[in-house]
Parts: sequence; C-alpha cells; structure tokens
Amino acid sequence: MDNGAENYLRYLNGDDGGIAEIVREYKDSLIFFLNGYVKNIYTAEDLTEETFFRLMVKKPKFTPRYSFKTWLFTIGKNIALDYIRKNSRHRILSEEEAKNQSTEVTCFEKRIICEENKRILHAAIKKLPTQYSRTLHLIYFEDFDNNQTAKIMNKSKRQIEMLIYRAKNALKIQLEKEGFVYEE
Repeated sequence: MDNGAENYLRYLNGDDGGIAEIVREYKDSLIFFLNGYVKNIYTAEDLTEETFFRLMVKKPKFTPRYSFKTWLFTIGKNIALDYIRKNSRHRILSEEEAKNQSTEVTCFEKRIICEENKRILHAAIKKLPTQYSRTLHLIYFEDFDNNQTAKIMNKSKRQIEMLIYRAKNALKIQLEKEGFVYEE
C-alpha cells in the first residue's frame, strides 16, 4: 500500500491528519494536471479543491487495483470533464487574456519547480555532516556573514571560510549522487 493509500485509510478511520497529508502531497501536481484540461489555473485550483472535498464528504472506496495517485487523479479528471461539459459554452479569449493565462501557468510551473528544488536541497543538506549543514544554514538561510557565523560557531573567520568551501563541495557531491541536474 502506497503512502497516499495509507493516509486515506487513516482518514477513513478518523484521523484528519491523513487527509491533510494527502492534500499536502498531491495538491500542486493535481492543479497542474487539471489545468491541462480546463486551461485556466484558477478553475484548476477550484476543481482540485472539489476533488479533495469529494474525498472528505463522499469518502469513495479505494481499491488498490492502481496506485492511490492514479485513483485520485482519475477522480480529478472526471470532475474536470464534468465541469467542461457543464460549461461548454465556448468563449473566445482576447489576445491579452490569453497572454495573461499563459503567464499565470508559466509562473505556477516555475513555482512548482522551485519548491521541488528547495525540498531536494534541504534534504541533501540534512545528509551532510553537522558542521557543514549548520554553516550553510547560518550563511544562506539566516543571512549571517562569515564573521557572525564564526562568532556563533565559536570558530575563526578562516575556519568558517574553509567550512563553507568544504560544505559546498560536499553538498554538490550529495546532490549529484541524488541525480540533481544543474541548470545552465
């Protein structure tokens, strides 16, 4: 049983944290998927909410014939198709509306990619030796300079500079091990 299925079973057994985990894990990718059907990011967000609402209220039976994600996306797709049928009045978008919609989708895609890269980065930093992860955290996430970091870590400025250098190299190696691809 996959993680989504386990969380759904938890929800059906009375643990509301299960549905919260499902929403957290699948919301963004479901919005992106449904946007492919409705071609409007705001409508896709509404349909995603409706999909999760249906899970919470109707509590459809999940059978592990397919993965939970496949089952959930099928429910979302059916909701999107119902929406399209009900709203089949074709409306021609102005050139400006089409550009705005395209810009919104691009921004949403970039945000999803950025969030995924942040998640990968934080996971890789956690795998580094403690001194490296602490140094990187203080410098890049807390915006301390080398002198402040040296004071906090009870090291000299030169030691911090060496730690930063080694931590960056270790992080690069860790990210490459995990298959991270750097953008040019």
